[in-house]
Amino acid sequence: MIDLGLEKMIVIGAVALIVIGPEKMPRVARTVGTLLGKAQRYVNDVKAEVNRSMELEELRKMKETVESAARDVESSVSSAAADFEKQWQDAASTAPPLPDLAPAYPEYRHPKKKWRVKQGAVPHWYKARAGVRTRALSGAARVAKYRPRKSN
Repeated sequence: MIDLGLEKMIVIGAVALIVIGPEKMPRVARTVGTLLGKAQRYVNDVKAEVNRSMELEELRKMKETVESAARDVESSVSSAAADFEKQWQDAASTAPPLPDLAPAYPEYRHPKKKWRVKQGAVPHWYKARAGVRTRALSGAARVAKYRPRKSN
């Protein structure tokens, strides 16, 4: 870039003050400042775009290497699986057949107990004396039964 030092800037400012005049100098300085700002933003945008394109190219290369590695792993796994299947088939065809083993435990049979009849065998007077409930209460009946009485 142009190497502008402090001395050169002072000389340029003095020449501009003489040529342009003190009345128009602030407006010209503002215009020059805005133009320089726009130029800097444009240069920064171009730099950012170049950096993005370089990063995209690097990412594409990385993607290609990862995809090729994945293809290599997939082919090695599929070949290993095919080898295993072949060995399994060979081993299964040469092995003697297994004898049919009977279960070591007897088959489950329901006991056919009649638990309702068994419960009903206890006499009603015995249940009442022992405090066993013989009837279920609904929620409303239970609330009514155990609600504290109002004392007036």
